Amino acid sequence: MRREIWETYGGRIIGVATGIILGILYFIVGFWDMLFFALLLCVGYTAGKSKDEGSGPFIPWGRLMEWLMQRWRPFK
Repeated sequence: MRREIWETYGGRIIGVATGIILGILYFIVGFWDMLFFALLLCVGYTAGKSKDEGSGPFIPWGRLMEWLMQRWRPFK
């Protein structure tokens, strides 16, 4: 049972745990409100969910680099 839960939702669990840890660290170190904590939690959950579903990387680095290289070629 535990192994099935971990295999199915492992990325989400790690993502949420990371978001909680970073949020607590943010609260201890400084500033303001729950909004940033919720943002960290949401980003962690979304990244974990995309890992669980195997939908590829969270940020498509290859396409982004290709677009940047076409956009700002040093010698046209």
